Amino acid sequence: MVKCQVILDALERIAPRHLAEEWDNPGLLVGSPAQEVNRILVALDVSDHVVHQALEQGAQMIIAHHPLIFRPLKKLRTDLPLGHRLSVLLKHDIAVAAAHTNLDIAQGGVNDVLAEAIGLSKLSSFVITAQHEDGAVESMGRIGCLPSPMTIRDFALQVRQALPTQHVRFVDAGARPVRKVALCSGAGAEFIGKAAALGADAYVTGDVKYHDAQHAAELGMHVIDAGHFGTEFPVVEQLAARLRQELAEVPGGIQVVTDRSSRDFFELA
Repeated sequence: MVKCQVILDALERIAPRHLAEEWDNPGLLVGSPAQEVNRILVALDVSDHVVHQALEQGAQMIIAHHPLIFRPLKKLRTDLPLGHRLSVLLKHDIAVAAAHTNLDIAQGGVNDVLAEAIGLSKLSSFVITAQHEDGAVESMGRIGCLPSPMTIRDFALQVRQALPTQHVRFVDAGARPVRKVALCSGAGAEFIGKAAALGADAYVTGDVKYHDAQHAAELGMHVIDAGHFGTEFPVVEQLAARLRQELAEVPGGIQVVTDRSSRDFFELA
């Protein structure tokens, strides 16, 4: 077994906490840096289903993209979902850590995994979150190019087939071919105007509302809503692979397993 802190250090190398947005809550959320771990479960959410997997597989730690605790807790009621989940985790000494917007922004993180999955290359920054003296920038989302132009319908089909989702919704803004694509995993509708201003032919994100779609259509830019789950779940396998690499030489050995059975909450009727 290894100390939880060793795993937190590895996670810090993959997705440094300084990258996170001010409002975010990444890092160790349940447990102690001193507790011992020999198996980690990597997941998108710390749901009851994921906690059950951790118990079944003997994992002493869950690393998730979405923070289990996001806002300050004023009470801990074990008859309510979050309180019950926390009581189970504490009872079984299962630590929980999150890498949220820091993993969105990090190189090789959520947005890079999404871009690769849907066929984009020549990636550049999108919504810049920090700029350093050496000229390096950090950004939420990415902009990239397809190998050749496609219709929006064909690109929407390609996105659906590439991601763990039953369907995508798309805004067809006209005959404009799709070559330059902006993206932001999760919920990025607030950046529709930015994507259009940067000359994107299409914008891929999740959780798009009606008036967001209307705004994109008025700007003449296609939008593909591939869902919050669909745009983010692919990072689970990649994060697990990077943790295995970071921890490969750590004495004591550590196993990293992934949540393979969670599904989007939304289904088609």
